[in-house]
Amino acid sequence: MQQRPFKQVDVFTATPYRGNPLAVVLDGSGLSTAEMQHFTNWTNLSECTFLLPPTPEGAAKGADYRVRIFCPGRELPFAGHPTLGSCHAWLEAGGVPRGEHVVQECGVGLVKIRRDGGRLAFAAPPLIKSGPLDEADVQLIARGLGVTREDIAAHAWCDNGPNWRGVMLRSAEQVLALRPDATILDGLDVGVVGPRGKVGVVGRQDTGDTQFEVRAFFPGNNGLTEDPVTGSLNAALAQWLMDAGLAPERYVAAQGTALARQGRIHIERDRDGAIWVGGNSVTCFDGRVRL
Repeated sequence: MQQRPFKQVDVFTATPYRGNPLAVVLDGSGLSTAEMQHFTNWTNLSECTFLLPPTPEGAAKGADYRVRIFCPGRELPFAGHPTLGSCHAWLEAGGVPRGEHVVQECGVGLVKIRRDGGRLAFAAPPLIKSGPLDEADVQLIARGLGVTREDIAAHAWCDNGPNWRGVMLRSAEQVLALRPDATILDGLDVGVVGPRGKVGVVGRQDTGDTQFEVRAFFPGNNGLTEDPVTGSLNAALAQWLMDAGLAPERYVAAQGTALARQGRIHIERDRDGAIWVGGNSVTCFDGRVRL
């Protein structure tokens, strides 16, 4: 074992302990996959990342660093809050990007990250799977969420690495009232979104600082788990909702409200058609870890 620089970062919030925490090992050199997975499981967080030099192929294409992303039990090719939290930790530790954007290498390839003051945003990766869900899945999800089939106003695959299934309810209040049944939803990654403000109205600005309420449920170590704030899901939701005409080109989503968090995800489609998913990050712990 050796002493390695380590940070625990809270992502999608500017207030410590109100977002989604991430463990970041800033030097993962020499660690095996099994060692990374074991440490991730030990942290008891939803994700842990390990920063490495880019591969020769990645470096040739402009990558500034490589990241391996783990959740309990498996490695992920991409995840949103680990992308922003890892970039925040890398920059805070003195990382200097080679170009205008920070370029991260990960399992899905290269991901661009832009800086906007104290906020970071990643370019949403392409969807691996899109289109409507099977009707059998929709009915199963409705039963698992404790809502009627008619309460699901729209649905789609939202798979950009994590295997999300997205459903849209008719209001934020419905989303916040959910009490999912873990036995019915066993094995599914489910993201739920509801418009904030008046029922069925998307993008209203007169009900606070957000236009959508989002919740994410997935199988964890001890059964069904709710993620406080989920970058990958919000990236995929934005691609789905904008393309379907269900969301404006720029909006802010809230997530974590049901868990007493205050996650804020800033979504914007630029003139070139790229969708950027952004948020603040704050370092809560900064030190070294034996690993």
